[in-house]
Amino acid sequence: MENLNKVPIGKKCIVKDLTSSKKERRRMLDLGIVKNTNIEVLYKSPVGDPIAYFIRGAVIALRSEDASKILVDIID
Repeated sequence: MENLNKVPIGKKCIVKDLTSSKKERRRMLDLGIVKNTNIEVLYKSPVGDPIAYFIRGAVIALRSEDASKILVDIID
């Protein structure tokens, strides 16, 4: 397993676990980031943070700090 913020641009992965606190976890769940969700890493901002992800048909930008609390397996 890998932290989402470490997945290279252009790769796809699948969510395995969330390690965030209760409030942050609720936000991730509200965004549709649940176990077995497919995520594609699209691009980084010019300064490297935040990073844009394609999640459940929407482009969502997450700070590297938040993405580091999402554990994934790279599938592509």
